[in-house]
Amino acid sequence: MRTISISLTNRAQAIASLLVFVSAICFAAKAILVKMAYRYEIDAVSMLALRMLFSLPFFLIIAWRANRHGSRSGQTPLRLRDFWQIAGLGLLGYYFASLFDFMGLRYISAGLERLILFIYPTLVLILSFLLYQKRITPAQGLALVLTYAGIAAAFAENLLRGANTNLWLGTAYVFLSALIFAFYLIGGGNIIQRFGTWRFTSLAMTAASVAILAHHGVVQQWRLWHFPAELYGLIAVMAVFSTVLPSFLVAEGLRVIGPGNTAIISSVSPVATIIMAYFFLGEQFGWLQWLGTLLVIIGVLFTSLHRK
Repeated sequence: MRTISISLTNRAQAIASLLVFVSAICFAAKAILVKMAYRYEIDAVSMLALRMLFSLPFFLIIAWRANRHGSRSGQTPLRLRDFWQIAGLGLLGYYFASLFDFMGLRYISAGLERLILFIYPTLVLILSFLLYQKRITPAQGLALVLTYAGIAAAFAENLLRGANTNLWLGTAYVFLSALIFAFYLIGGGNIIQRFGTWRFTSLAMTAASVAILAHHGVVQQWRLWHFPAELYGLIAVMAVFSTVLPSFLVAEGLRVIGPGNTAIISSVSPVATIIMAYFFLGEQFGWLQWLGTLLVIIGVLFTSLHRK
């Protein structure tokens, strides 16, 4: 019986590891799909509105099922105050962060964007120090130095390649996206534990979807259906395979194998983006970009694995 139990545990961990790996590739593909969508002269708000519109039915169904299951299993009931707190965090993590990310991708390469977004664990570490006086160990300090040296190297290559004059602007937008997402993670830690990842994520994403659709309605009166058919196909793929699917794959993987192993497997994401950007977008990357990528991965992994 013990042998069977160990075998089942190993199988569950192997499946969870595969889920995290697939989610990392799906998340990596998002930047590629956004860059491809920009070829159809769509603005960031319209693209994000379509992405969330196509995602919304999935999140509504998952939220309904998660709430129903939570009620039956005796989980914490969702009060009005809790709902508004989750909605606020959803706006932070999936509305503002996503919007600034999409805006930044208009100006910088997909590879640089993924690298900047990937540093959010280091931003969580820094914010925890600034807000809660959580000590940063010398080893963590070294990891921060490595991470931001890597970002500097990747950024320098883009400068040397004569990237467009809005490189600084695009980088600032994406960094702001990573910073906002770090605030979202800090604010959502306790409430996620209370309500469960599935229920929290589906409700937060639903709130973000409603917000971006309202934003588009005020600014552009929901003029969303005049684009070429190919664009809707791209955004539908983005909604399903780079939004809904990876959000829940990584949540399930995190539950089974824990944050440390999830961080290790997810480190494939920046490399996957660079490879896909080369084949699908024709982006070129030199030794500085690869050096920067390696430094960022080492720094972020060390930060994630040694977080107290």
